[in-house]
Amino acid sequence: MHLRFGFDIALDLPTSTPLVLLLHTRPEYAIAMRRPQLLRNSAQVPTSTYFDSFNNVATRLTAPAGTLELALEGLCEVSDQPDPLDRLAIPRPVPELPDESLTYLLPSRYCESDLLGEFAWSRFGQTPVGWERVQAICDFVHGHLRFSYPEARPTRTAFQAWQERVGVCRDFAHLGITLCRCLNIPARYVTGYLGDIGVPRDPAPMDFSAWFEVLLGDRWFTFDPRHNTRRIGRLPIARGRDAADCAMITSFGPHALRRFVVVTEEVPAPASAGAAA
Repeated sequence: MHLRFGFDIALDLPTSTPLVLLLHTRPEYAIAMRRPQLLRNSAQVPTSTYFDSFNNVATRLTAPAGTLELALEGLCEVSDQPDPLDRLAIPRPVPELPDESLTYLLPSRYCESDLLGEFAWSRFGQTPVGWERVQAICDFVHGHLRFSYPEARPTRTAFQAWQERVGVCRDFAHLGITLCRCLNIPARYVTGYLGDIGVPRDPAPMDFSAWFEVLLGDRWFTFDPRHNTRRIGRLPIARGRDAADCAMITSFGPHALRRFVVVTEEVPAPASAGAAA
C-alpha cells in the first residue's frame, strides 16, 4: 500500500529565530520511500540534519523575521495490514530487560509514573500479565478520557489528564504510557501520520497523531488508546519518552502558528512500482 503524506505549515516569527524540526519520518522508513522527502522553507535558508538521542531525524535552521512556510510531500510504501497482534506476548522481568529499554520505565516530563503507581497496581494488578494487561490499560484510558480539541493544553501531563478526564491523542498516549511504566512494562511515545484508512472518514482537519509502543518479549508493539482499535497505515515521525522528546517544532524564541495542514492518504501504486511487482 502506498501513502502520500506531507504538510503545509506557516509560522510567524517576530525576530530571527533558530529552529529544530522533527518533521521527517523515522530513518528506518527510508528504504520504503518511493519519493524523496524534501523539506521546503520559504526563506530558502540553509538547513542541516542530524539524528537526536532517540534516532529521530532532526533539522536545524535559523529563520529570518516574518512568515516562514514549511512544506513537505512524500510517498511511502507501507503494510496494508492492521497493527500486529500477539495475545501471548508477555513482558520480560526487569532484570532481563535490555539496557536501552530501561529509560522507558522511568518517570518523564509528561508521564509521572511515580504519581500513579498505587492506582495502576490496584486497578490492573490482577489482570493477566502481558498483552491483555496492556489492552486493559488502553480500554481504561479510552473510556476514562473524553477527546476534546478545544480543551487541549500543551502542558497537560498524564496525571492531570487522569484527574481532568479530558485530552487529545497525546494525552491518551501519555496516560497509557504512564500506567504501563507503573506496572514495569517499558513504554515509549510515538508521533506520526495516521490517515483514515479502513475506518470511516473523520470530518475534522487532519493532524499528526500520537500513540505508544510497549516492549513485550523481544518486540515493540503498537497500542493506541485514543482509537482503541488496530489501524492501518501508521507512519512514525518521532519516538521518545514522551511528547517533550518528539516536538515537531522547537523554537529558540517566540513564534505563532499561522497555518497547519497535514495530509496522509492511500494512493495507487506508481506505474514503475506496479511493473516491478
